[in-house]
Amino acid sequence: MPHSYGYRARTRDMFCKDFRKAGLHQLSKYFVSYKIGDIVDIKCDGSVMDGMPHKFYHGRTGVVFNVTKQSVGVEVNKVLRGKILKKRCHFRIEHVSQSKCRLDFLKRVKDNEVKKAAAKKAGQKNIVLKRIPGQPRSGEFIDASNVEIIKPAAYEFLV
Repeated sequence: MPHSYGYRARTRDMFCKDFRKAGLHQLSKYFVSYKIGDIVDIKCDGSVMDGMPHKFYHGRTGVVFNVTKQSVGVEVNKVLRGKILKKRCHFRIEHVSQSKCRLDFLKRVKDNEVKKAAAKKAGQKNIVLKRIPGQPRSGEFIDASNVEIIKPAAYEFLV
């Protein structure tokens, strides 16, 4: 059989639905409202052929630049010969979902605002709001008199 170089070549596992998730998608996909500037994840839905993105864009994240009746325009970065190009493509709503990449950032912003208000109320000037990486555990001294030395048992020939 000749080798295939088609538009959907080598997408058998990529576009397939998960186990026991076959059939049409949930209707709640249509109730999500997208706005310009939203960050979306592109994941192809194999049950909808219309407006399906190319296999390159599957699993990518982009920014919405246009919203139409049935689709959203997404701007995605693509590396080509060492250059980063901003590709603008329209995908149907079934193939995109809101990205959760900013949830942690937005949560941290709200927490910092609460900390700032508490510090201002307490009269503190210098408050650290930056993220701090995991620090090493604190060291401690061990009393040498309580240390028990363990040795392996002597090897004996059993003949």
